Amino acid sequence: MDKNIVNIKKTYLKMIENSVGSRMFQHLYIKDKEKNKSINVVQSGQLSCAFFVSYILYFFDLIKSPHATVKSTEKDMRDSGWKEINKPKKGAVIVWEKIKYDSGKKHSHLGFYMGYNQAISNNFKKRVPHKHHFTYGKKSEPKYRKIKSILWHPNLK
Repeated sequence: MDKNIVNIKKTYLKMIENSVGSRMFQHLYIKDKEKNKSINVVQSGQLSCAFFVSYILYFFDLIKSPHATVKSTEKDMRDSGWKEINKPKKGAVIVWEKIKYDSGKKHSHLGFYMGYNQAISNNFKKRVPHKHHFTYGKKSEPKYRKIKSILWHPNLK
């Protein structure tokens, strides 16, 4: 991609916006060497937040590779020059705290801040990216999710 011609930030934001409802991130297969078969590690989109975010960041050369976990995505981001900021900017990546699901498992979550208190992240029930309030609601609501960190890359100026 010729960075002298393409408006990276504008294209990046449009790609994120256009991902809403897309089933593109529902399948990420790895080879299970013990069982000698492929496994969809994102469980048909249920656990796709890291794959969704990291794939877009990778496409724009903002990290080194796509990932299946929040932990590995966050590490790659920090290793690739992403820095914590206090206030979200349009296009920043939000990392939310871990919450406990009905299954008993705890999961972290990440997505993109899109301005006007809105974010886009993967919805584990719908299994596709969706737009929502950047905290999932008010502190008094059961869906509210505390933000762990907000990350920004200097190339998104």
